[in-house]
Order: sequence, then C-alpha cells, then structure tokens
Amino acid sequence: MNLSNNKILITGGASGIGLGLTERFIQENNTVIICGRRESVLNEVKAKFPSVITKVCDLSLEEERIALYKWIEENHPDLNVLINNAGIQKWVSVADADFYESMKSEVATNIEAPLHLTSLFIQLKSLTTVMNVTSGLAFSPFAKVPVYSATKAFFRSFTLSLRHLLQSNNIEVIEIIPPALNTDLGGIGLHDAHPSVSDFIVSIFEQLKEGKSELTFGTSETRLNASVPELKASFNALHSNL
Repeated sequence: MNLSNNKILITGGASGIGLGLTERFIQENNTVIICGRRESVLNEVKAKFPSVITKVCDLSLEEERIALYKWIEENHPDLNVLINNAGIQKWVSVADADFYESMKSEVATNIEAPLHLTSLFIQLKSLTTVMNVTSGLAFSPFAKVPVYSATKAFFRSFTLSLRHLLQSNNIEVIEIIPPALNTDLGGIGLHDAHPSVSDFIVSIFEQLKEGKSELTFGTSETRLNASVPELKASFNALHSNL
C-alpha cells in the first residue's frame, strides 16, 4: 500500500485507534474521510484537522450504510482505501437480563457493518485496499467481553478469506491487530494502564512501510505467533483471578 496520495474512508475515525489513523494519514498527505454517529465529536476532529471530511452515520443500521456508500459514490468516486475500524465493546455476562438485546448492537457494528461495507465498496473501480481492524482477542478471548472477543475472531477469519477472495480484483487486504490500548473502548478508564495509541500508530506505519499485511503490536504480536498450548495458557492466566 502506498502511504500517501490516497483518498481514505475510516469508519469510527473520530476517536481511539481511528483518530490515530486519521491524524497519521493526514500527515502522510492523504485525503481522509471519517464517519461516526456523533456529529459533535466529528466536528471536534474537523476543528483540529480542517482538511478532514466528515459524515454522520450510524453503521449499525443497514440503511445508513447504504446511504454512506451512495454518498461516497456520488461525491468521492476516487476513494481507494476503506478502513473498517468502527467497533464497540461491552462488558457483559450471559446471565444479564438484557444480554441478548445488548449484544445485538455489538454484532451489528462489529460484524454486519464491515461485511456490508466491504461488499458495497469493492464495487468502486478505484478501490485498491481494504484494512480491517481486528484484535488480539481474536486469538484468545477475554470472558468479560465475550461478544466483542467472538466478533473479532469472526472478523479475523473473514479477513483471511477476504485476502484470498480479492486477489483477482487486485485489492490488497491488510489486517490491523491491536492489543488493549489506552482508549475509551468499553468505558472510560478501563484501559488507562495500557500502551498509548500514538506508540501503536508509529509501529503500525513502520510495518506498512515494510509491506506487511498483518500489523501487530506488543501482546497482539505474541498472540499471532503463539501455539495452541500457549494460547490456552494465556487464557487461563488472564482469568485466574476472575
């Protein structure tokens, strides 16, 4: 992937990892479009980075995903990079009274949205790259976020297949595999002790320059290369005090 002179859509690009990617891709001389549910947050990013293009969109809704694609098709038909970054994480138990209703939004945002967007955006003749943000939890889950962990395992599996399926279309598929980072994912303060997004972004772009298609950092690199017994041991250690 060329790191400059692209037109890029980053879903969930106004916060966390998405914001880190937005800032760095702007620095690398790209045109960046971000979408998200909260117009106020998008406006804050726009104030900081005037070149960014924003679009309010609730990706959990099928009709809004279609509207987003049609807007891109009409206004930005030269878009060549789709980054499926948007995701939500809920700390839940299957015993919770509202578990089923709660998990619907996670499945819609973390699975349905990127699959639907991918199927739409590969219709753009200009598209050259799809980047999917999965998680180190795709390899070894954390039981306090059971649905999130499962959606990321699903998304990694889909990404592996997608890389093969889009070879004949000359569309590159890159997987970004973050570990837990200091973001508000799951709730404010839950991840304060983890590495910064800025350090993660630096590492990710170094790997992009090397031409890698699976981008890792810290514990996610360990999990990507771990054996099955090592992953089992990691799971047991993570849950030993829960």
